[in-house]
Amino acid sequence: MNNIFDIAKKAKIDDKYLIPFGYDKAKIDLKIMDELKDRPNGKLVLVTAITPTKAGEGKTTTSIGLHDGLNLIGVPSMVALREPSLGPVFGIKGGATGGGKASVIPSEDINLHFTGDMHALTSSINLISAVIDNHIFQGNELGIDPERILWKRALDMNDRALRKVTVMQGEKKGKPRDDEFVITVASEMMAILCLANNPQDFQDRVNKIIVAYNFNGEPVTIKDLKISHAIMKLMKNALNPNLVQTLEGNPAIIHGGPFANIAHGCNSIMATKLALKLAPVVVTEAGFGADLGAEKFLDIKCRVGGLKPDAVVMVATIRALKMHGGQAFEDLANENIDALKNGVCNLKKHLDNIAKYGLPIVVCINHFASDTVEETKVLSKWCEDNGYEYAYCSAFGDGAKGAEELARKVMKTLETKESHYAPIYDTNKTIKEKIETICKEIYGAGEIVYTDDANRQIEEFTRLGFGKTPVCIAKTPQSLTDDPKVLGAPTGFMVTIREVRLSAGANFVVPLTGAVMTMPGLPKVPAAVKMEDQEI
Repeated sequence: MNNIFDIAKKAKIDDKYLIPFGYDKAKIDLKIMDELKDRPNGKLVLVTAITPTKAGEGKTTTSIGLHDGLNLIGVPSMVALREPSLGPVFGIKGGATGGGKASVIPSEDINLHFTGDMHALTSSINLISAVIDNHIFQGNELGIDPERILWKRALDMNDRALRKVTVMQGEKKGKPRDDEFVITVASEMMAILCLANNPQDFQDRVNKIIVAYNFNGEPVTIKDLKISHAIMKLMKNALNPNLVQTLEGNPAIIHGGPFANIAHGCNSIMATKLALKLAPVVVTEAGFGADLGAEKFLDIKCRVGGLKPDAVVMVATIRALKMHGGQAFEDLANENIDALKNGVCNLKKHLDNIAKYGLPIVVCINHFASDTVEETKVLSKWCEDNGYEYAYCSAFGDGAKGAEELARKVMKTLETKESHYAPIYDTNKTIKEKIETICKEIYGAGEIVYTDDANRQIEEFTRLGFGKTPVCIAKTPQSLTDDPKVLGAPTGFMVTIREVRLSAGANFVVPLTGAVMTMPGLPKVPAAVKMEDQEI
């Protein structure tokens, strides 16, 4: 592992902007942006994927591999990724630092405490809750209605027992009420961190957070509570992006980590903008499949940050496509041409969606040892027959060398094809029109149904002036529908909007579909248990 100051030199970051956390990781002081403001931006490449399955797609591994591959062919790129959440690390995911020889390090530090960003966010979120309840206890000058408190406490851990709790028990001045925790990465505070263009924008957005309503039905904000400066004290260091390295010694920026099924699933705008000033090509990724992370990247993050992506890499695996074509997970090691041909419809749907945004595409086929010669021939021919640039990638096992072909195809695309990026909807449309555009155009739905609660919430948020914001739909990542069991690329299905929440600071509304949980649970055998035999 290289000293982080050497990694900073490779990225052309002056030592004075480095805030080291040991010898292997550091924060980058955002004051560097003043020095870089006149430097032209690099090209922005988004890595996304087909609908994920437990067969694995390897989006983060591909992002890191592509970054290393670009450096191998002489293109000094930068990769900008999200931070992992402790909950999935100890639950089912096992980490978010890539895999094999395409990894960022120190991976265990990044997956666990890292530089304290998640702790700062969790503390800030819970400070707000503590102040709200204390304000009520101390006389409730703002007239906060305890039955209409919107702000939720948070924990960076999967804990289903916290989905419904009772607070204020045993308090003589307080009335017990039902409440709930969300996982830190699903909180509006995380969304604000990742959508702020700079620290002042972050504070301005925090002040706009609606935490409750008063007895007159009027919103109560953080500005009313007068605690944004306290939050800024807690978040001071967390606002600075983190610098680490890949296994091959290339610089990597990691910052922010909202879930893509609940929030918008992209690393911070501040980190992406910094990366674009530091390198001629920037590789970034968006969580889960293109129907979630990529849609939100293109309709929310790019719009808010004034970013203009230049190309998209769509990651697919033969294993996952066979699952979408009906092959059982346990049987994926066996060749099945029919299942592959049936499952390629999922890849086609995501590619068609990206084309609607006017972006050039490279298909990346993440290569597994179980892929047969015949299966690779079939998928290659499908890409060629449909006019898609494609490349096989084996960065997991071969590092940068395994991503060299992909890197060359990406550079060819950047040099020969023009981006005509545009969001898929106009924010001036009504909330329902925006929801229906995404559900029909991106998911393939035929009908959208709203519960009475959802209709009432949409009317309320429109009345409050949030009818012209983007929408951030919360949906299962396991299907294009709102039913996680439905694979492939179905059409004409019904999507139910059961609830709509407002994130006033993030400046978007969140329609909830299906059974999406804002506090996940642990699996039967958590990853934490599997660590029993590992060295400490």
